[in-house]
Amino acid sequence: MARSARTSPLLLIAAGGTGGHMFPAQALAEAMLARGWRVVLSTDDRGARYAGAFPEAVQIRRVASASFARGGALAKAGVPLKIGAGVVSAARAMLRDRPAVVVGFGGYPSIPALAAAAVLRLPRMIHEQNAVPGTVNRVFARRVHAFACGTWPAELPEGVTGTPTGNPVRGAVLDRAGAPYIPPGDYPLNLLVIGGSQGARILSDVVPAALALLPDRLRARLTVAHQARPEDLDRVTAAYASAGIGAEVQPFFGDIPRRLSEAQLVISRAGASSVADISVVGRPAILIPFAAAAGDHQTANARGLVEAGAAILVPESRATAASLAQQVALVLDNPAGAQQMARAALSCGIPDAADRLAALVETVARTQSRKTER
Repeated sequence: MARSARTSPLLLIAAGGTGGHMFPAQALAEAMLARGWRVVLSTDDRGARYAGAFPEAVQIRRVASASFARGGALAKAGVPLKIGAGVVSAARAMLRDRPAVVVGFGGYPSIPALAAAAVLRLPRMIHEQNAVPGTVNRVFARRVHAFACGTWPAELPEGVTGTPTGNPVRGAVLDRAGAPYIPPGDYPLNLLVIGGSQGARILSDVVPAALALLPDRLRARLTVAHQARPEDLDRVTAAYASAGIGAEVQPFFGDIPRRLSEAQLVISRAGASSVADISVVGRPAILIPFAAAAGDHQTANARGLVEAGAAILVPESRATAASLAQQVALVLDNPAGAQQMARAALSCGIPDAADRLAALVETVARTQSRKTER
């Protein structure tokens, strides 16, 4: 007999307002709902904008949070008060409906839920997507019952033991996992350019100029899907048109899994979720890590694909139109090599990462429940 909604165990997911945090959080939510759990997402107003693709069964709970990284002196002075109010609000909600486990995915919006769970001594854990943990996850690393690692090996704080799970990918990505790869040839070619919400401007600056330098025989066959900042849309669109390249330029593509599966080559930042999606679908990639990423974590994220021969790493300092054009031509002019890159990418994928993480959630819930009963 199915459990009633109220008697089903509750997972509270706390995640920040970027796709890098929200996509794996969504994947875990999907996995836990399938296991009969209830799921609540705790985030701030910015994070709620990324929650539209979460299953309808997930309750969205907005809490007050703030970051010291944004705003002037007055705004920063108010950060502790705003976070404190968020912690109180989160604790009250937990007392009304007690979570079996609280999982933080990083970002300042995860602070209220993790802090409230620590105060109330609830089972809690962290999932860190990157090879180098972010600030919030480092702060809470010693205050949780499990620390799941999306990228392995990871540079963890001293005394913290990580559990490699991989980075969960959404169901829409899993539906395309291992989709047959069509290597480049004498027919239309699809190229996907994705950059994430931070630092994508360099891709808008360099990629259209690089593709314009390709030989006519390649350039004429290209169709590009390019994710760019809203303020860059017009100039990027114009740059492709000037080069005679068919391109769709948008600030966000809601069908990235489909576009990934149809691409002969992906040019991307090296955010953990992007790397996971590329690996699970299995596509050749040119990765340009965000140079300003904390701890240079994007370079660390890319390491597995690069060492496997699945991706070409181009440091941001060397990402010129000429150098990028050379690397693009190297892949598109070598069908056998591109096919091998696709196979290598697939070998790095962890399509069951969401199930691995879900199993760890249930282990933490079960283990901590037994300790409480003693």
